[in-house]
Amino acid sequence: MTHGRRADSHTPRPDGAGPRDTAARYALLPLRIFLGVTFVYAGLDKLTDSAFLKDSGAGSIGDMMRAVRDSSAIPALVDMALESPVGFGYAIAFGELAVGIGTLIGLLTRIAALGGALISLSLWLTVSWAAEPYYYGNDLPYLMAWTPLILAGAPLLSVDAALRARRRRGTF
Repeated sequence: MTHGRRADSHTPRPDGAGPRDTAARYALLPLRIFLGVTFVYAGLDKLTDSAFLKDSGAGSIGDMMRAVRDSSAIPALVDMALESPVGFGYAIAFGELAVGIGTLIGLLTRIAALGGALISLSLWLTVSWAAEPYYYGNDLPYLMAWTPLILAGAPLLSVDAALRARRRRGTF
């Protein structure tokens, strides 16, 4: 008795809408929701935290950047942020908000994902660079999580998909 797979056990559907195909089409949706919600939350959290958007003091962006400067991979990047820590804090917060909203609604998803990856990369090279072992830092997994969305975008349940469908119909 052999235990091989029978050739006739799986007949593909002509419309390509079998359970595996459906699962594959929706595979990026949980990642999109997680990253979108997380980045919207992170941006709002920064904007509503009165201590964060200060040049100095407990919990401030300025003190955090000064604390990580010498342990970062690119101290010059931290120095640039320290020229205007409050402005940098606002830029990060609004950037996270824009990335999160774009990712959630699927608007310019690849660009939003690239923005999320760049934010995650900059935070990995500065704030979490000193984490040992490296996988304890949370910014590197976020950077990797953005990669599938950069490559694939948001093919379903998105503004991008609706605009694409509208263009195909010629009603745009």
